[in-house]
Amino acid sequence: MRHLLDTKHLSRTEAIRILDVAEDMAHTQQREVKKLPALRGKTVVNLFFEDSTRTRISFEAAAKRLSADVINFSAKGSSVSKGESLQDTAQTLQAMAADAVVIRHAASGAPRTLATSGWISAGVVNAGDGTHEHPTQALLDAYTMRKRRHGADSRGRDLQGMRVTIVGDILHSRVARSNVWLLQTLGAEVTLVAPPTLVPQDVSDWPVQVGFDLDAAVADAPDAIMMLRIQLERMNAAFFPSEREYARTWGLTTDRLAALPDETIVMHPGPMNRGLEIASEAADSPRSTVLEQVTNGVSVRMAVLYLLLSGSNENEE
Repeated sequence: MRHLLDTKHLSRTEAIRILDVAEDMAHTQQREVKKLPALRGKTVVNLFFEDSTRTRISFEAAAKRLSADVINFSAKGSSVSKGESLQDTAQTLQAMAADAVVIRHAASGAPRTLATSGWISAGVVNAGDGTHEHPTQALLDAYTMRKRRHGADSRGRDLQGMRVTIVGDILHSRVARSNVWLLQTLGAEVTLVAPPTLVPQDVSDWPVQVGFDLDAAVADAPDAIMMLRIQLERMNAAFFPSEREYARTWGLTTDRLAALPDETIVMHPGPMNRGLEIASEAADSPRSTVLEQVTNGVSVRMAVLYLLLSGSNENEE
């Protein structure tokens, strides 16, 4: 694996390979000593042009547990805020001999530009670009679903026949886009539910069904329901009447939680707006995988960095 820029172009074999290596990484995290020497001497740069706590910390933990050196670069207070271009920043990283760059950027396509420009020779991991994709989030979501579905027998398995409903701000969500493509590759059936104003204009080529009634989707008894965060910071118009109205119509309320089958898992990429897209009772219920997703995120990102930097020819720890 040279770069991880999106899930749309991941093959089923590649996706399952990442999930299986993540299983190995998760096993090592049960030990008293969690650190592995796999990436000793390698340098991973977290290049974040957007605010992020969870994703940056998760990538930092993943790199450090593989014994890589980590450099955290935040655009705020850096040369970028003084007008430095992505090219200049990239060439600085090249001069520092970075082996991998984990980039989050407000512009869709920035990670691909970095990977294909020739500015750097490092591997590039997309940690979220604009309203395009967030591939490691989709991979950790798929890993979480696979573990809940197959348990200890999940290695080598896909999500064939699993029915997943994704609810909320599809329009601004890179998590939704990455999940749509990855879940389809792994054999799951995906339904999107949102206010009409928060569905992208043209989803005709997406392998999904689209609905606008959450109660109907709940009655359809999905295997997993994923609530997306309402991204108020990306909204420059009134996409719904009020937060109260949104919570009543498209939020996972206590009543909707009770109407779901007991085996339906409740997912959220975080951070959560409790009381808006998800009730606290749903977020904290035993069927919620929110904290599992955080834990699994470290294992999945360890797998991605390992496959990116060590190659498949070396012996795995």
